[in-house]
Amino acid sequence: MIKLRQIAVPTIAMITFLALWEALVWINGWPNYKMASPSDLVPAFTRYWELFLIMGWQTLWRTVVGLLIAIVFGTMVGMIMGFSRTMRDALYPLLVGFNAVPKATVVPIVALMFVGAHDFNTVLIAFMISFFPIAVSVSIGLSTLEPEYRDILRSLGASQTTIFWKIALPKTLPEFFGALKVAVTLAFIGTNLMEIVSPHGRGLGALFDSGKTNSDYPLMFAVLIALAFLGIVLYYVVVALEKIFAGWAERPAG
Repeated sequence: MIKLRQIAVPTIAMITFLALWEALVWINGWPNYKMASPSDLVPAFTRYWELFLIMGWQTLWRTVVGLLIAIVFGTMVGMIMGFSRTMRDALYPLLVGFNAVPKATVVPIVALMFVGAHDFNTVLIAFMISFFPIAVSVSIGLSTLEPEYRDILRSLGASQTTIFWKIALPKTLPEFFGALKVAVTLAFIGTNLMEIVSPHGRGLGALFDSGKTNSDYPLMFAVLIALAFLGIVLYYVVVALEKIFAGWAERPAG
């Protein structure tokens, strides 16, 4: 019953959203060059389905690679800040300042620094925009670890590594997966930014740019829906992993 509800509720919500979108366009009488409706997107998907498959895959794998690198790097930085008050005080201002810089302004700089390295540039931006919440969540999870646990384990001869794997890591997992859900959407934003701002004919961003150049507004909206779909798929992958590794922290639904 619970699984049925978990599938039915999001599905009904999406159908309702699409119906309201269609009704909004129909009531206002907007042409598709002003606001494409869901019914306008079907021909776009049908006409360019092969491009959506190819470029969707290009966007997806770059996003996943950037996200994986962000997980490794963000976890390492979070561990350093979580176990050391000095490093936390030193790194937090740097991370906040870096994250405050709009990544749309960083994209042209990265594109000029690594001219022609399209895949590397895209993965780099996806990583740069998504590692911050992971680092912060791991840092908070570790820094709030009860000192009594550390003292007991140290008195028993446990190393810092043992403390991390046995106590700190399980405690941090709920915060980590919460941050990872945010990082997934940020990684897609980074990938799409690079594909649009520095066009190289690859990915859904390039397909969106092609629609803009040719004034094909249904295609542009179809790309947005495709990006949303990929984001939702990756989000539920994270949810599934969370249930496997941190399901114990989930509260029963009321």
